[in-house]
Amino acid sequence: MASNGFSEKFVYFLAGGCIGAAVALLFAPKTGEETRELLGTRAKQSAEDIERRVASGRDKLQEKKQEVSSTIQETIEKGKETVTKQKDQINQAIESGKKAYQSQKSKLQGS
Repeated sequence: MASNGFSEKFVYFLAGGCIGAAVALLFAPKTGEETRELLGTRAKQSAEDIERRVASGRDKLQEKKQEVSSTIQETIEKGKETVTKQKDQINQAIESGKKAYQSQKSKLQGS
């Protein structure tokens, strides 16, 4: 969905550039050679801007990927800790139950 929004913005960007170029051609008091040079410069600037934005998007995506990976790893570690604690508590309860059983058994045998 995010890429769809980017796609729409990119299409609007290109359409705006084309409209701007057409208007510039109609109203520019420059020669054809000057106009072509200007359009070439603007096209190069636009391409460089797009490259910068794509690189920035990749960097942000990589950062988010690292954040999500770290969060997942932390969640897994916390889950493991919780399971270990629960396991220890269960083992302690079993041992306490065994001791109580042995104690009651000894009392009953001693009677």
